[in-house]
Formats: sequence, C-alpha cells, structure tokens
Amino acid sequence: MKIRILSAIAMIVIAVPLLIMGGEIFAVFMTILAIAGLYELIHIRETERKFPFLMKVFAYLLVIFLAMNNFDSIEFVYNVDYRVMSFVIFAFLASMVFIKDRDKYNLMDALFLIGSVFFMGLSFNLMIITRNFDMKYIIYLLLITTMTDTFALFTGMFIGKNKLAPSISPKKTIEGFIGGVLMGTFIATAFYVTVINQSMPLVLIIFVTLLLSCVGQLGDLVFSFVKREYGKKDFSNLIPGHGGILDRFDSLIFVVLAFILVHSII
Repeated sequence: MKIRILSAIAMIVIAVPLLIMGGEIFAVFMTILAIAGLYELIHIRETERKFPFLMKVFAYLLVIFLAMNNFDSIEFVYNVDYRVMSFVIFAFLASMVFIKDRDKYNLMDALFLIGSVFFMGLSFNLMIITRNFDMKYIIYLLLITTMTDTFALFTGMFIGKNKLAPSISPKKTIEGFIGGVLMGTFIATAFYVTVINQSMPLVLIIFVTLLLSCVGQLGDLVFSFVKREYGKKDFSNLIPGHGGILDRFDSLIFVVLAFILVHSII
C-alpha cells in the first residue's frame, strides 16, 4: 500500500505540471505514454511468442508518428493522410511474405500490430488535441474516469453482491458499476456546468457524462479481458503498485475516444 501511495503521488507531481503547461512538452509526454502502452500490448502478446525485432521497431516508429501527428492542433479534428494509413496496413501485412517462419510472424501477429499501433497512436494523440483545445475538457474527462472508478470501488466494497462480469473481472459488481456511474456523472456534470459551459442544456450534459462514465467502465472491462486472455494480472510493472500504463489509462482511453465521437455529433 505504501508503494502504491508513493507511486500515485509521484504520478500527480509529474502529470499536473505537464497538463498545466500543455504545448510541446505535454505532447511529448503523451507520446512517451503511447510508446509505453504499445510496449505493454506487444509484451503481453509476446507471452506466446516473440515478434521479429524489426517489426517491433517499425511499430514504435509509427506510433510516435501517429501520436505526434497534428500535435499543435487546437480543434477536435484528427487529420492523418490516408496514404500513411494505407502504408501502415500494407507494410505489416506484406512483411508476412518475407518472414517465412510462420511461428515468428503470421496474419494474426500482423493484425495485432496494426490494431495496437493505431489504437495507441490515435488515443494519445486525441488526448493531446483535447488538451490543446481547452485544459478544462481534459479535467472533465479525468473527473469522469477517476470518480467513476473510485466510487465503483467503494460502492462495490461495501454493498456489492451481484457480479458484473465474473468471467472477466471477478471483483466488479453491478452495485459498484451503478454507484460509480451515478457519482462520476454527478461530480463531472457539476464541474462541466460550473466551469466549462453553463449554456448547454443540463439534460444533455447529464446524458453525455453518464454515457462517458459507462464507456469508461466498458474500457476497464475490455482491457481486463485482454489481460485474462493472456493470463496476466497487470500489463506490466512500469508503475510500482499500480501495474502498467494501460492499467491506469484503460478507462481514460475509451472515454477520450467516445468524447471526441460525441463532440463531433453534437
């Protein structure tokens, strides 16, 4: 517990100043997290067999490009040349022809790397773009994820009886899910109304926040499913007492993706 608390304090001390400063230094920090996230996905996949070294290097270079793409944009728009996306897909798939040993690299490996590169690169780039647009939105999203997770934990601990998804995450309960969503929605909505936008209809704010809170818990379950598939408790031990980067950012990644989608619609 002591290590967990010290790690949490260290994360806050590092992350808060970078979030406030924004700009290039925040973009670089997010890119480092994207690289770490990709490392964890590759690492957990490699419990079965190792990827060819050059394919891993190629994947890391691409995730850096995607994460830093449009890093100075101040609009909720992600622009990436379709030729780049085509090249990424082509390169990972075409490599199967030249790597003849199917025990080292096959179609599933190629698809895994393609998905991981785009998932990490786009997710953390959208965090950069959201911060560039307005720091208040990042705080809003962080409130949704942290308050939902915190109150889901305590609600489940005290009154949780019915399992939410026992085959994926045995400790999560339906009561915890409901408690987390309700309190996460209440606190994040209060912040949005008082700090970000007082003119938007309250019903709409509540609905969007409630939706994002549910998506955050869905993200948590998705990443838990991945870990269970590979027989792992954590993605890595990069953060002492907390596991890996993806163990901490699982909910936020899904919430950011959903927020950008919702924002583009409303």
